[in-house]
Order: sequence, then C-alpha cells, then structure tokens
Amino acid sequence: MPATSLVVGYDELAALKLLAIDGALESEVKVSCADLADRLDASNQTASRRLQRLDDAGLITREIVSNGQWVAITDDGEWELKREYEDYRRIFENLSGVDLSGTVTGGMGEGRHYISLSGYMEQFMDRLGYEPFPGTLNVELTAESARSRSAMDALDPVPIDGWEDGERTYGPAVCYPAAIETTNGDSYEHAHVITPERTHHDEKQLELIAPAKLRDELELSDDDHVTVHVEEAP
Repeated sequence: MPATSLVVGYDELAALKLLAIDGALESEVKVSCADLADRLDASNQTASRRLQRLDDAGLITREIVSNGQWVAITDDGEWELKREYEDYRRIFENLSGVDLSGTVTGGMGEGRHYISLSGYMEQFMDRLGYEPFPGTLNVELTAESARSRSAMDALDPVPIDGWEDGERTYGPAVCYPAAIETTNGDSYEHAHVITPERTHHDEKQLELIAPAKLRDELELSDDDHVTVHVEEAP
C-alpha cells in the first residue's frame, strides 16, 4: 500500500476508476463535479469530497479553474488501480501465481545486514521453516515483469512483523514462496521473495532469500537471466 496521508475507501476508488477511464492516467483531464456526481449517482458535494480525499491521499493532482478542474492520476493512484485490477484477475482467472523475468544484479549488502538481525531471523525460522543464507539474490526485472509485479498483491503472503530493539524500529515485510529457474533449465524451489510491507517503490528490483546461497546453488553471475515463479503462501 502506498504511503498516503489518508486511507481511501471503495467510494473514492470508484471515482478514481472513472478518472482513469477518462484518460487521467495519460495526461490531465478536465473534470466537472456535476458530471462526476451524475456518473457516481451522488451529489455534487459528495463528488467534490471524493476528489478532495483522493488529492489528500496523493492519488491525484488537481488544478482548480473557474469552470472545473484539471486532474491527473499520480503514480500512487495508478498503483491503487493496479491492486484493484489484480484482485479481479484473481477472481475471474483463478490465479495461483505469477512469473517474473529479469537479470541477476549485485546488491549493496543491506540484505545481509537486515536478514541477519535476530528480530527477523526468528520469524524466518518460525514462519518460513528455515534460516536464510545471510544475503539476498537481487533480480532486476524486465519492463514487462515490472508492470506485472503488482499481481503479487493478489496473492496471500507470509507476514514478517516489525519489531524494536530498544534503539530503533524495524519495519514489517512480506514473503512470497518462489521458485527460480535459469536459462539452462536448473531450478531452485525453496526460496521466497521478500519485500517491505506498505511500499511499491523500486518495482524493478526483486529480492529473494533461501536457506542456501542462490548464486552458488544455481551457478549464477551478474546479468544472467532467470525466471521467478511467485506463489501464494500455503
């Protein structure tokens, strides 16, 4: 979920969908509260409030003029619509997983540090059933897979709770069971995609953990192509 200043509900998302249908994902569109109210089967005041809430939540930008307002959907707004889309895909297409492709890249060493922290490690062992290798396999997704990544939001993850050590607070994360396949046909089936909860940034970067060092297990080097099949938690 994006870091918005206000949590919006289904009524606001209905207005956001209409704005997208009108073209507000591609560019600014002229919006009349009276027209929007009619399409929402609501009063002008209600339509105006929904636009205000979307604006406050950072899902749209607005420029109010004398005869209406120019509205554009932000990146956060587009992400909210993608979440709704993936929910419907899951309902009608019976999705059980998503395949993401990309190339192996070097990390900055942060994964090793955070994974090794006791507050996370204890949860990994309890909820994933293993002690992860202290480090992550980093995959830079193709443009198509980066767009498809939002499909993970329709899958149930393994939650990893945030915690405190007396000096600082560490945020929550979610893990999705994953299998990795190389172009040579080698595969590893006991990994997890790990991602901070409540974020959609760095959508092109995928981080994976496993009980083994995945680079060694699959003989991977930077720029090698892999496919990651992400599944729902059992």
